[in-house]
Amino acid sequence: MRDNQLGEFLCARRAALQPQDVAMPSHGLRRVTGLRREEVAVLAGVSADYYTRLEQGRERHPSPQMLNALSRALRLDGDARAHLYRLAGAAPSEQFDHVTDRVSPTLRQLLDGYPGAPAFVINRTLDILATNALADALYSPFAPVDNLARMTFLDPAARQFHTRWSWTAEATVANLRHAAGFDSESARLRELVHTLTDQSADFARLWNTHAVRGKTQDAKHFLHPEVGPLSLTYQALDVRDAPGQQLVVYQAEPAGPSAQALNLLGSLHATWKQTRPDPRQARLR
Repeated sequence: MRDNQLGEFLCARRAALQPQDVAMPSHGLRRVTGLRREEVAVLAGVSADYYTRLEQGRERHPSPQMLNALSRALRLDGDARAHLYRLAGAAPSEQFDHVTDRVSPTLRQLLDGYPGAPAFVINRTLDILATNALADALYSPFAPVDNLARMTFLDPAARQFHTRWSWTAEATVANLRHAAGFDSESARLRELVHTLTDQSADFARLWNTHAVRGKTQDAKHFLHPEVGPLSLTYQALDVRDAPGQQLVVYQAEPAGPSAQALNLLGSLHATWKQTRPDPRQARLR
């Protein structure tokens, strides 16, 4: 017997849905558990014969468009949809995921759970969505702290803050090109690229190289006006319940000069908070 995991998965998910779950009328005696094949075919916009061939294993390579339609018809969540794509030997379409810039309260709580490490949340276009106290202190030379690309190319503080500015600039542009691969029609991405191209010749030159790179684990080298040089490593972690968001956490070598500088920066920031408004609260207004 030929393996038919795709068909078995479709059949099981069909059986888990009732007509009322998908706002369909139910007529006559139902001899099957859940939806009929014909009903799923209607919801997905395909012929009943084609859908039957999928379940029976006579059709094994549906198109990404067809997989998206089946995901919607069967009310699949993100994990189930990704599994459907893998069974069909295809890569999931990120555009189907619900992309949000809202940072959940639990993720904000997690940020504050790193008191000794700068931590923040970004989206694919490098907008800074949330920060912890030490990240606010780290990026205090910038005004505003809103988008890593804008800060790198348009803020006068950037070239002194980033001691390897050219490397940072190249990596930043490559990150934005990487974002374009997920959603080239993003209005936010188009707006950002237009602004940076118009106002920075360096950005325009690098954007035209079409270099592509996601977040790496390379060390970051900063020169902070309050505490001096900082050499930090970082981790960029995808936020599963918010596609497109990443949690970025900077770390210093334990007991090293950068760790001591971060501790000093944290102490200075605690003092600053007594006389200056919290920038995180300003971003929430």
